[in-house]
Amino acid sequence: MELSVGAQKLLLKDTMSAQQPVSPWSDKPWWCQPWSILLVGVTLIGGSWVVLKTLWLTIVVSIPVSAWMGFFLLIWPQLLRQSGVLEPVEKSGHESTKSEYN
Repeated sequence: MELSVGAQKLLLKDTMSAQQPVSPWSDKPWWCQPWSILLVGVTLIGGSWVVLKTLWLTIVVSIPVSAWMGFFLLIWPQLLRQSGVLEPVEKSGHESTKSEYN
């Protein structure tokens, strides 16, 4: 049985989407995206150097900012993947579209 080109594309798309991991960043606003976290962190650390011109103050600023960036860029996504929160949920016809907490 031959499938039409449209059916083949749809089947291929479904197969590819099933194989791709769900990203922890897909539901986050722009200010929580990796590029914005990195941009803010680098700007804060670089800005502290440009404004203060003092190495020890720049290091003091860079320690918490680097910890913040490291957590949200490296640790948090891995924790979400390991917890199973990102697993796709199969929708059935009887499930409500509203959250149980609303």
